[in-house]
Amino acid sequence: MNLRTVSTTPFKDQKPGTSGLRKSVPAFQKLHYLENFIQSIFDSLEGITGQTLVVGGDGRYYNREAIQVILKMAAANGIGKVLVGLGGILSTPAVSCIIRKYQTFGGIILSASHNPGGPQGDFGVKYNISNGGPAPEKVTEAIFARTQEITEYKILEAADINLDRVGSFKLGTMEVEVIDSVVPYLELMESLFDFEKIRQLVTGGNFGMCIDSLHAVTGPYARAIFEQRLGAAEGTVQNGVPLEDFGGGHPDPNLVYAEELVKVLFGEDAPDFGAASDGDGDRNMILGRRFFVTPSDSLAILTANAHLVPGYQNGLTGVARSMPTSEAVDRVAAKLGIDCYETPTGWKFFGNLLDANKATLCGEESFGTGSNHIREKDGLWAVLFWLNILAVTGKSVEEIVTEHWATYGRNFYSRHDYEEVASEPAQQLMTELEAKLPSLVGQTLGHYQVKYADNFSYTDPVDGSVSQKQGIRLGFTDGSRMVFRLSGTGTKGATLRVYLESYEPDVSQHQRDTQEALGDLIQLANEVAKIQEFTGRDKPTVIT
Repeated sequence: MNLRTVSTTPFKDQKPGTSGLRKSVPAFQKLHYLENFIQSIFDSLEGITGQTLVVGGDGRYYNREAIQVILKMAAANGIGKVLVGLGGILSTPAVSCIIRKYQTFGGIILSASHNPGGPQGDFGVKYNISNGGPAPEKVTEAIFARTQEITEYKILEAADINLDRVGSFKLGTMEVEVIDSVVPYLELMESLFDFEKIRQLVTGGNFGMCIDSLHAVTGPYARAIFEQRLGAAEGTVQNGVPLEDFGGGHPDPNLVYAEELVKVLFGEDAPDFGAASDGDGDRNMILGRRFFVTPSDSLAILTANAHLVPGYQNGLTGVARSMPTSEAVDRVAAKLGIDCYETPTGWKFFGNLLDANKATLCGEESFGTGSNHIREKDGLWAVLFWLNILAVTGKSVEEIVTEHWATYGRNFYSRHDYEEVASEPAQQLMTELEAKLPSLVGQTLGHYQVKYADNFSYTDPVDGSVSQKQGIRLGFTDGSRMVFRLSGTGTKGATLRVYLESYEPDVSQHQRDTQEALGDLIQLANEVAKIQEFTGRDKPTVIT
């Protein structure tokens, strides 16, 4: 085994987004590309020599090759020990769990989350810090700065490690421990939820459910939890084998890309409950029989019913939501007398609130919810939370949601995604819209009077850091809102996200179709932002 120092030159496009560096697989396969970014991570972290890291990914194409490179570079850079998931597999929530359980220095997660996989698909690298959460901006900015000046990287010439057997291995002076990907996470879930009560529900003969892992990372976890530990029938977990290309599908748990699950839950003889997770296991979609639960409603309902779950029965210190997420949870927090924080999009913004015990539950409209048990959103945690509530109340998903609306009112809410639009016109749309904002306040647009119009800025209540230009907001006097953002999670062109929300206290109006209820706002958003003019699209790619 020889330590090599390899000369290299910077790549200009290695700036991490909201969830690390995401590019196409061919981009990561370019000579020195992955190595430059990994070396920049190691160079940017103070005191990493001799420390322990966690490494794993969602099993997508290039996952195994990248892990072998990372292990050899870690050994060459003086890392003391690396914990790796069996087969290279670790869900993002499991990485956070293991970092916290074993108090490691941090972890490297290989995933492009809900983006497609395969040889021409997407790949990603994200660094998580010692609290188990995504690296904050000061860390990602330091990593990016290093990528712009890097001249060499270190790597050990050695044989590949066998990732398919649990055990300890040596790589130079560094220890590599291949660990069971599922057990630590399962143990954490058992400490939070009433597994015996859920087991009674699942095996009682009057309850059916379907869990779709979309051929992504949660398959092994879901089978271990639902079919083995909780006694659900074999086959309850569908598409449960992680595949490098996700079976040719799009591992995004929404009504469009989880089409197979939606057909089951909205078909004849539909089960009582359905759920799906994304590529790396941190997102969730919840369905009842012929009933879809929006992520914003899900966060509000979990908050309102947290006292029914053992891990949260003593109350919540507060809740937090991303700015584009609907204000449904705000109403619950007000009734409970707890704080509700509004943050920019990106799970890293919740980390300080959770660490400071200012929030217990948090969530984003993009199918992500979580709590202080780890520092990532957590798809299967949300599924277990819902099952725990169903087991305690004996009610259906639809009953729980409609009773919640009757108590708090309904926030009609939808997100319209225009995917892979040309970057320059998309940016021009945002620039022109922002320029209009000062003149819009006080104006009447259609049936709505503008109460505020701004580009959202957030001051962290814990460390005082400021994050600006986090999304354009138009708020109206009746409580309706529209939000415009360019997403940082895609790898091709730009994704324009438009978020629309209208509050309805009248119970007699709660069963209206969401797109119909938001019809005036949808038309107004198109007119105000000139969406068709700039994008060339007359309708969104995805509506959720």
